[in-house]
Amino acid sequence: MAVALTKRPRRVPGTEKVRAFLAEVGAMSAVGIEAVRSTVRRPWPVAEFLDQCWFVAKVTTAPVILISIPFGMVISLQVGSLIKQLGAEAHLGSALVLAVVREQAPIACALLIAGAGGSAMCADIGARRIRDEISAMEVMSINPIQRLVMPRVLAATVIAVLLDAVVSAAGLAGGWFFATQVLDVSSSSFFASFNELSQLPDLYMALLKAGVFGFIAGVVACHKGLSCKGGPKGVGDAVNQAVVITFVLLFFVNFVLTAVYFNFVPQKV
Repeated sequence: MAVALTKRPRRVPGTEKVRAFLAEVGAMSAVGIEAVRSTVRRPWPVAEFLDQCWFVAKVTTAPVILISIPFGMVISLQVGSLIKQLGAEAHLGSALVLAVVREQAPIACALLIAGAGGSAMCADIGARRIRDEISAMEVMSINPIQRLVMPRVLAATVIAVLLDAVVSAAGLAGGWFFATQVLDVSSSSFFASFNELSQLPDLYMALLKAGVFGFIAGVVACHKGLSCKGGPKGVGDAVNQAVVITFVLLFFVNFVLTAVYFNFVPQKV
């Protein structure tokens, strides 16, 4: 008696990893979209939002300033040594503005928000998950996205935009100090060259980058916290994954935004 044999489909190597990656991207995107939609729902968690804003600003302001000052000095050292050979020390300020305002300030804000604020957000939500607090909220018809995720994502976005100006000022101050005290560049020529290469859209783009980076850092941290499992070890692994994923996404998104900016906004020559 013949037995019909069904032929199993052949598995393509790497397919499961691709599916897992796409599922992770989809779940993360769903958390971000739901957080944006929750901003117009009532009741609005004002107290939670203000607490998160204060927490993120408290843990990131001092470190990001301490990062920006040496960065401005390094740019002054590297660019200043080159243009000094060409006798163009007076144009050091224009190069410093482009490097600090356009690129360094948004990246520094996002990295500190992801490393300090984002890790704390992920650990907090992850601890709530393993203690079944998230499940209890869902049983009581409380949306955890609206109650926990949305205030944290919005706080990370707002603080990133506000910190961008502080970081830019600190980086320029560090570059100015090094230029005037070491490279013998006069303060008047340093500040007079600010608008030689930079323009107002550079500042707008920097603020947009900071907001996008802060949003990504908050979404990744909250998603990893919501999806963590495995007890306290799982919370630690989720925090580690959140920071690494955020760093990778930030540099990729920064490249995309910069490429779009250069293609659509004419640059000074």
